[in-house]
Amino acid sequence: MVAPGSAGRVLLAYSGGLDTSCILAWLIDEGYEVVAFMADVGQEEDFAAAEKKALAIGAKKFFCVDLRREFVEHLIYPSVQANCIYEGVYLLGTSLARPVIARGMMDIVEQEQCQFVSHGCTGKGNDQVRFELAFYALQPKIKVIAPWRDPVFYNRFAGRGALLEYAAQKNIPVFQTAAKPWSTDENLHHISYEAGILEDPDTTPPADMWKLTKDLKATPSEPERLSITFKKGIPVEVIVHPSGAEAVASTEGTKVTDPVEVYLTLNALARKHGVGRIDIVENRFIGVKSRGCYETPAGTILRKAHMDLEGLTMDRDVRKHRDAFLTTGLSSVLYNGYWFSPEREFLQACLEKSQETVNGRVRLSLYCGNVIIEGRYSDTEKLYDAEQASMDAIGDFVPEATSGFIAIESIRLKKWGEARNSKAGASMKPESVYYPLTKTD
Repeated sequence: MVAPGSAGRVLLAYSGGLDTSCILAWLIDEGYEVVAFMADVGQEEDFAAAEKKALAIGAKKFFCVDLRREFVEHLIYPSVQANCIYEGVYLLGTSLARPVIARGMMDIVEQEQCQFVSHGCTGKGNDQVRFELAFYALQPKIKVIAPWRDPVFYNRFAGRGALLEYAAQKNIPVFQTAAKPWSTDENLHHISYEAGILEDPDTTPPADMWKLTKDLKATPSEPERLSITFKKGIPVEVIVHPSGAEAVASTEGTKVTDPVEVYLTLNALARKHGVGRIDIVENRFIGVKSRGCYETPAGTILRKAHMDLEGLTMDRDVRKHRDAFLTTGLSSVLYNGYWFSPEREFLQACLEKSQETVNGRVRLSLYCGNVIIEGRYSDTEKLYDAEQASMDAIGDFVPEATSGFIAIESIRLKKWGEARNSKAGASMKPESVYYPLTKTD
C-alpha cells in the first residue's frame, strides 16, 4: 500500500463522470494527494453535486472557477474577429475552451503548490494535445499524468465494465441515466457529440441527440429580427426587435451589452430557431479521421454577421490577406492546441490591426435554421460609396479608364491564348483544348 500523498500533489481536471472519478481514486491509490478542478465555461452542470462526489471519493480540495467571461472575451471574440473555422465547417467550440481551462488550472497549480496535473483525455483525441501544450507553455516545469496513455492504467481498465467494477469497489456512485450511445462536451460556445453509434459516418444522428437547438419542425413560423453592433470586429450590442418589426431602427427593442449576456442572448435566439447544427468527418491533429456532430448557436450568428459587416467596412486586399493568413492560421492554432505560443501572439496582433475599421451594425433575421442578413450600416467607415457604385450615375468614375485596365489585364491572357491555339493546331476544335474531358477510370 502506497502511503497517501507520498507521490506528490496533483491537480485533476475533474468532470464528475465515471472516467475522472475512477482516475481520482486511482491517483489516490498510487500515492498522490489530489485536488479536483472544474471550470465553469457555460456548460449545464450540477457543480455542487460534482464537488460533493469528488470530496467523498477522497479529493483533498475542490475548486470550481467561473471562466465564462474570460472565455467569451479572450477566446470566442478573437475567433469571431478572425472568422475562425476548421476545414470549412467546424467553429472550434471544444478547442476554444481548452486554453481557458488550462490557464485556470495553472492558477490553482501555483496556489496549491501542485507538482503534477492530470486529465481524463483519451490517447487518440485532440484534447490531450491541447491541454498539455497549454500546461507546458504556462508552467514549463509542470509534470503531466495522462492515465489513458499509461499502460498500467489502460490495461487494467480496458473497458467500461472494468471501470464500473472499480467504482463499485471504491463506493463511487454511478448515476444511471437514459442510455445515450455517444459522448458529449459542452460549453457556452457549443456542444459536441462523438463516439458510440456516431463512429459509423453513415449513421444519421437520432432526433433526440440534439440538445441545444430545436428541430426545424418545431421552430417558430415567423422570423425573429435583431441587430448586432460591432466595434473593431467585436460584438458590443445586441438589440432584439419587437415581433413583426422590420428592425430598421437600431434603438427599437430589447438591448443587451454585457459580453456574457450578449452571448447568452444570441444562444437563446439561435437555439429557438434551430440555428447552428453541423455533422462532419474531420481530421484530428494526430492524423485520425473522426466523425463529429456539433451545435454552435450564437457562434453561427456572429460569424455570418461579422463577415457581412467586413464586406462594407474592410479594404479588399486587407481582407484577402486576413482570410489567407489570419483566418486559416488562427483556426489551425486553435484546433491544434497552440494558443499559448509565439505564433498566436503574432497572428492576434495582426488580427487586431485588420479589425480597426470593422465598426457598424448588421440587421438580420432568424428563421427555420437560417441566419438571413437584411441590412448593414456604418457611420464611420466610408469605403462604400453609393454614388460611385451606382449604375445610374457616373460621378467621378471615368468609364473610358476601364478600357486601359482591361487592356493591361489581358496582355498575359492574349499570350497564353496564342500559345494554346498554336499548340492545338488548326484541325483541332477549341473545346478539346479548353475543356478536356474528365476521365473517371
